[in-house]
Amino acid sequence: MTYCVAIKLDVGLVLLSDTRTNAGLDNISRYGKMHTWEVPGERAVALLTAGNLSITQGLITRLEKRIEQSALDPDTETILNADSMFRIAQIVGEIMRDVQERHREGMEAQGTSFDATVLVAGQRKGGSARLFLVYSAGNFIEATQDTPFLQIGEHKYGKPILDRVITPKTPLGKAKLAACVSMDSTLRSNLSVGMPLDLAIIETDSLKITERRRIEPDDKDFNQLSDAWSKALNSAFHDLPHVF
Repeated sequence: MTYCVAIKLDVGLVLLSDTRTNAGLDNISRYGKMHTWEVPGERAVALLTAGNLSITQGLITRLEKRIEQSALDPDTETILNADSMFRIAQIVGEIMRDVQERHREGMEAQGTSFDATVLVAGQRKGGSARLFLVYSAGNFIEATQDTPFLQIGEHKYGKPILDRVITPKTPLGKAKLAACVSMDSTLRSNLSVGMPLDLAIIETDSLKITERRRIEPDDKDFNQLSDAWSKALNSAFHDLPHVF
């Protein structure tokens, strides 16, 4: 399994994903779930993936092949020339559906789950920063002012902190802290989510990936944050009023 979270703020997009993929307790691997593309000054696009690895890898491969084809045929529509982030989400959904249909019969025969979900985030020149969650069927929803963050994978452990602190007005630095605390809570509660982590920031109107960072298990900053959060929770618990 995995955990990916994306936060849409007035000042930009905060993206965080783990790298663990497991097919049983004795078959654990690391695969990056975050994929980014840039045309500096024109657009920045990121995809975070969860679910069946063969489906999500097939999706990324198809997207890359379209980009390669567009170099020979400028009429080929890709995520790097689509006219809106909405259209990019549509392209991802269409390819997701095609990849699943191609493998559906064989995977159903083996009893293999082919569910997959994708977070699509980014901004193109002339448009606003947008964030979408694309489902297995190819349909999607968009982050809004009322729901400024989206999650895929093992999301239940990391949701409470985001519900309490994230709004569109949240500063970028605070949103990064919230995303990391959300991930830390998930790492502690679910063995199917694991390090290293991938963090990316797309600041509003920058039209580029303004920060990209791999967080390893020995990362001092993340470990300091994790320890501080644990101590803060423990202190808050002991300070609760004795009302029961």
